[in-house]
Amino acid sequence: MNDKNDVLKSNVNMLGRLLGNTIRNAHGDELLAKVEEIRKLSKSASAGNADDHDNLIEVLQSLPNDQLLPVAHAFSQFLNLTNIAEQYHTVSRHCGELVRSPDALDSLFQRLKSSDISRVEIEKAITDLKIELVLTAHPTEIARRTTIHKLIQINQCLSKLELGDLSLSERKKSELRLEQLIAQAWHSDVIRQKRPTPLDEAKWGYAVIENSLWQAVPEFLRQFDQKLNKHFGQFLPIDVSPIQISSWMGGDRDGNPFVTSTVTRQVLLLSRWKAADLYLIDIQELINELSMTRCNDFVRTLVGDAHEPYRALLKSLRKTLINTINYFDAQMKGQRVDEKDILTNVDQLWTKLHACYQSLNECGMSIIADGLLLDTIHRVQCFGINLIKLDIRQESSRHTEVLSEITHCLGMGDYGQWSEQDKQTFLIRELSSKRPLLPRDWVPSHAVQEVLDTCRIIAQQPREAFGAYVISMTRSASDVLVVHLLLKETGCPFRMDVCPLFETVKDLNNARSVISQLLITDCYRGFIQNFQMVMIGYSDSAKDAGVMAAGWAQYKAMEALVSVCESAGVDLVLFHGRGGSIGRGGAPAHAALLSQPPKSLKSGLRVTEQGEMIRFKLGLPDVATNSLNLYASAILEANLLPPPDPKQEWRDLMEILSDVSCEAYRDVVRGHKDFVSYFRSATPELELDKLPLGSRPSKRNPDGGVESLRAIPWIFAWSQNRLLLPAWLGAGQAIQYSIDHGYLKHLEDMCREWPFFSTRLGMLEMVYTKTSVSVSKYYDKKLVDQKLWPLGEQLRSRLVQDIKTVLMVENSAHLMEQNPWGAEAISLRNIYVEPLNMLQAELLYRTRSVKGVHKQLDDALMVTIAGIAAGMRNTG
Repeated sequence: MNDKNDVLKSNVNMLGRLLGNTIRNAHGDELLAKVEEIRKLSKSASAGNADDHDNLIEVLQSLPNDQLLPVAHAFSQFLNLTNIAEQYHTVSRHCGELVRSPDALDSLFQRLKSSDISRVEIEKAITDLKIELVLTAHPTEIARRTTIHKLIQINQCLSKLELGDLSLSERKKSELRLEQLIAQAWHSDVIRQKRPTPLDEAKWGYAVIENSLWQAVPEFLRQFDQKLNKHFGQFLPIDVSPIQISSWMGGDRDGNPFVTSTVTRQVLLLSRWKAADLYLIDIQELINELSMTRCNDFVRTLVGDAHEPYRALLKSLRKTLINTINYFDAQMKGQRVDEKDILTNVDQLWTKLHACYQSLNECGMSIIADGLLLDTIHRVQCFGINLIKLDIRQESSRHTEVLSEITHCLGMGDYGQWSEQDKQTFLIRELSSKRPLLPRDWVPSHAVQEVLDTCRIIAQQPREAFGAYVISMTRSASDVLVVHLLLKETGCPFRMDVCPLFETVKDLNNARSVISQLLITDCYRGFIQNFQMVMIGYSDSAKDAGVMAAGWAQYKAMEALVSVCESAGVDLVLFHGRGGSIGRGGAPAHAALLSQPPKSLKSGLRVTEQGEMIRFKLGLPDVATNSLNLYASAILEANLLPPPDPKQEWRDLMEILSDVSCEAYRDVVRGHKDFVSYFRSATPELELDKLPLGSRPSKRNPDGGVESLRAIPWIFAWSQNRLLLPAWLGAGQAIQYSIDHGYLKHLEDMCREWPFFSTRLGMLEMVYTKTSVSVSKYYDKKLVDQKLWPLGEQLRSRLVQDIKTVLMVENSAHLMEQNPWGAEAISLRNIYVEPLNMLQAELLYRTRSVKGVHKQLDDALMVTIAGIAAGMRNTG
């Protein structure tokens, strides 16, 4: 790293020194010396010293059982501390002055001013801006809430220490607090002792709101407003709400038997309670602040002759919030309580807060109105009275089961065996019918009853409590129509956004046909009111066909859906099911959005924020503000300065790349007779079940093989042994095939001129930088039967060749040439990740060699998994 990052290096060194003090105090000088010896050997080995590489392996293999856990813990903790230092550095004063790229919105507004785009178009794009982040509890967030809370406090200490005018005593006090926090983290369980429940996951999501987004959303809007005024002389409307937050936590029942209708109801109640609790804090602070005596006539009519009108108005709101908290507290405890003077709609908040805002402005106190009061108004617009909108997700076959039981009961045969045309005819007829479909004397099976109970929970809540009803594994138009019918039959009084999710490559290719069939159906058009949401699956499509083929299938599906909906006069929102890892669609947000097809962001962005990426992108208020800034600038740029349509020769070449990469990927993953055995021995896939991550089982079918493994643990396992196979397999081979057939010039043009393709190569570069041939080889040597070694050698040889191929197309000398800071950060973390890799391989060898449970070894193994995940960052 260069001198511009001296502050970051200084913070990392300081945190390392304080961690060393903690280790010495907890385990003595001998263990600290051992940790330091391992660190120095790893650093030397990373620099290319082969002797020290061998020495490192020898030291780790010779560790006695009682040292395995503290050594693993030491390196895991250092990676957590390094991550928080890096995360803080991106928003620190020093980074702002020296390192950070120019502000994305500022840069975009400057470009728009000098473009020939009309002011009317710009204003409309800004008014229509929609960013909806959907928090999901996918099980790759290793860190416990306890650990995360301590890391946030560490960040706050780093911020204090950055102030230049601190006295010596103030500096010592902050450093002491830092050391206390590091010691607290050290002496706490790094790994959960039991799996979180869906309710625990929902609470984790609320903690993200409370600790970060509650501050970040109004700050982002304040900064946006200032930049808009600076460049265009205008302000955002007071009632603007470009940011919405939704969640799958407590609503995602696809393959998760622990998410029931009862759980969903509990989560909805808790969400209402938490929203009222957070607003109460704001309102109390406003009561303390707004002691002014002058007000306009409207406020005076509301409060009578109260001497302090704003306080009088807000005190009535405070009483309502206290009643609301008590009401939902009783509801969650199963107690009956009167629904009297509680918060039931957002207007109760908006009306009084807006009245205060207008009055202060009219009375010449705009500077007061634009403070905490405006922040609270922006929170009301974003979070409403539900805090988070809850998505419901269910697998399509579960809905089919419901209809099959109904048709059997009615003597109509098995709905599941009908043709698609017969299904659609039946569903459309029932959707138009005014008589009930559900038989009176029918006793549903438990599984069917659960689906119906979920629909009834939806019907009992206000529309604002929900985001969308997502249907995973959507294959046909009937899969969508049946959900509309079930909602109708269970008494849902409002239009729910029913969102088909197209996941596999085959389903993505069929998306156009499904949506076209729906949009030509009059009653369906009536239900959706010319608004259609479609979710694009990134993880299962990549698991199905590899990243190159999946990426192209996703692009084509988005293009086709945009075209179909535009022709039909229907507003389309594409919902992106991205993960953190490259194999699940992960990429820097700005680049990823600008690589999408033109017009695909016309109606805004809806995107999942998953697992550990929630913490990395949204876990700190300043970081979350930056993330929102990047999202907003990318959406506006994509709509106002859209990327070019790809040339036909590029499309033709992408078809070749897709076919060749898919075949190469499937030849290994599905076709190689030893692949499953190799995967299970070379990675900790089987051991991941011991790690109590999310509430959801790791497999859809507990008795199934790799094909039933969810996309997340599939990728997570490969990231642990540093081969990261799903994130690159097939892509480089397809590019090399194209070069061999004379397409190098086309590839170079695509890399230079087409954001979709250049982003793909950039993602591959990041993956390649995080791989380690030597670590993967060590896992093989330690864990894999010798007869399977040729497969490992073949895959590593393929990796090395693929790296050369991508560098050739990009005309680069080395990986991540355009992002030296990112490359250096990965390299620095590797010094601490590689000892954990080697230690993990040793622990896997020992645990697999002994029969029964060996808690000491298992605990150490779980810590290495957590540490490697922290070092790799985007693991799921």
